[in-house]
Amino acid sequence: MSTEHTPVGSEVPGPATVADEIPVAAVPAVDPRLLVREEGLAGYLHEFKRKMRAGDLGSLPVVIGLAVICVIFQSLNANFLSAENINNIAVTMVATGMMAVGIIFVLLLGEIDLSVGSVSGVSGAIVAVLAVTHGMNEWLAVLVALVSGALIGALHGFFFAKIGAPAFAVTLSGLLFWSGFMLQLLGSSGTINLDSDGVVGKLTTYYFSDVAAAYGLAVVAVGAYFAGSFLDARRRSAAGVPSRPLSEILLRSGLLAVIAFGAAAVFNQYKGLPLAVLLFLVVLVGTDFLLRRTGFGRKVFALGGSVEASRRAGINVAGIRIAVFAIAGTFAAVGGLFWASKIAAANQSAGAGDLLMNVIAAAVIGGTSLFGGRGRTWNALLGVMVITSIQYGLALQGIATPIQYMITGAVLLATVVIDSVTRKTQKTAGRA
Repeated sequence: MSTEHTPVGSEVPGPATVADEIPVAAVPAVDPRLLVREEGLAGYLHEFKRKMRAGDLGSLPVVIGLAVICVIFQSLNANFLSAENINNIAVTMVATGMMAVGIIFVLLLGEIDLSVGSVSGVSGAIVAVLAVTHGMNEWLAVLVALVSGALIGALHGFFFAKIGAPAFAVTLSGLLFWSGFMLQLLGSSGTINLDSDGVVGKLTTYYFSDVAAAYGLAVVAVGAYFAGSFLDARRRSAAGVPSRPLSEILLRSGLLAVIAFGAAAVFNQYKGLPLAVLLFLVVLVGTDFLLRRTGFGRKVFALGGSVEASRRAGINVAGIRIAVFAIAGTFAAVGGLFWASKIAAANQSAGAGDLLMNVIAAAVIGGTSLFGGRGRTWNALLGVMVITSIQYGLALQGIATPIQYMITGAVLLATVVIDSVTRKTQKTAGRA
């Protein structure tokens, strides 16, 4: 009886089956978060529940908190939601908000910058000394102040990224050094008054009184959002990638229109569209594009997720760190100009007090994680709205400053606790 041997590496043909004859089509990987949108309202409810279970709260807590703040203070004082008070809140929040935008870049790395308050004071002092004391053109003085802020931030980033000193220690040293430098610039008088009709003075006092300005901005904002979302959906659909349906784009655009035209109507009831608010919105749009649509932004998020993985991926870790701290220094300088505009002067108290804590609180309360890798510059808007609304609401009630500090601190603590619990929940769900 002969035995046949099958050569090694060859396959023994077996009986054909139906499964063998039917080609198996490749099933593309599809993001379930996009697929549920095809199910309509039920799909959104399923997606919302999934996010809640995974700890992906997004901006929901701060939006709810802001609504609660408005309800409480409006019930206590009918002037809280008046056009004048809302306008004052909007203008006042810009200085802190600008600085919070810079802090968000640093927080995305999982680091902290304690020097932004003193850097903002230096910015105002530089403009005052150059423009008022030495008669320099105010536009040029503003440019020098902004460049100085960027260089100061880059210097902090150099010691952190190249020398290896902890960012906390470097920026704490910067806080002390630049505070002393500001006092030295201002001299014995301690205060230099600015021209209220100058470049810096108009930052918080100029309004576009024509009603068409506010409504025009609302039209541009809604139109740009719809166009961007629609074109992005078409691009994704053409590439075979799940995209938002037209109904969702229209719904989101409608909600934005309600907010935008409502804000425009409120502004027009008082003085019109504030220049400060317009500049803040431009900064938010620009920095959001930088973070979400450019290679630099992706590198910042990657570095916040894992330094070692970023280094292995070929990212210039030191360069990104220095650039981020330079951005934080620049926006600290911008915020300093708005604070100087608010009081029409540069003085020794600039950048002191609770400013640093409010800047960090605004970024964190808005939804930026202290652990790095999660956040958007729009968080600065939400967070600073909460902080400033609380301050104005308590001021209308005649609450003393110590109590305001205590309440703001409690809100910040609650936000940090939510952030920590959310992070643990995401780890449990395998998403962090």
